[in-house]
Amino acid sequence: MPEENELNAVELATEITIAWLGNQNNQVTADEVPAFLRSIHQAVAELTSGANVPGDEQEAEEFTRAVSVRKSLASKDHIISMIDGKPYKTLRRHLSTHGLTPEEYRQRYNLKPDYPMVSESYSAKRSEMAKRIGLGQKDRAAKSATKSSPAKAPGKAKTA
Repeated sequence: MPEENELNAVELATEITIAWLGNQNNQVTADEVPAFLRSIHQAVAELTSGANVPGDEQEAEEFTRAVSVRKSLASKDHIISMIDGKPYKTLRRHLSTHGLTPEEYRQRYNLKPDYPMVSESYSAKRSEMAKRIGLGQKDRAAKSATKSSPAKAPGKAKTA
């Protein structure tokens, strides 16, 4: 009786292949069918034998934080990395050395989407510098110049 309840990988792979071929959206040549059947059989055999799938290993890995969220944001001068517990003004370069994007870092440590990647004081310093040199003011200056000189016909203003 136990043999009857066990899944036969060949039969299962065959049924999956038949269902796949029965779909009208799949245009397959006869030469491609044996390769597809082999790949399905291999996948079914791995799943029925209980072998680990490569993607599952990474998802199952639990990452421990070097510091708590509160401690990582405790200072205005730096953010403490949850990977190594060291302070950084900006985390982007540090994350890229570990092969992570900010979104992946937030997901790995269950952080909110608005968790900062730059320290508060560094962000304020950069913002002040950008305002001082006039970043983002080019369009406003051009619009105010066209409004202040009504003698020119609209649409004939020269652009630099």
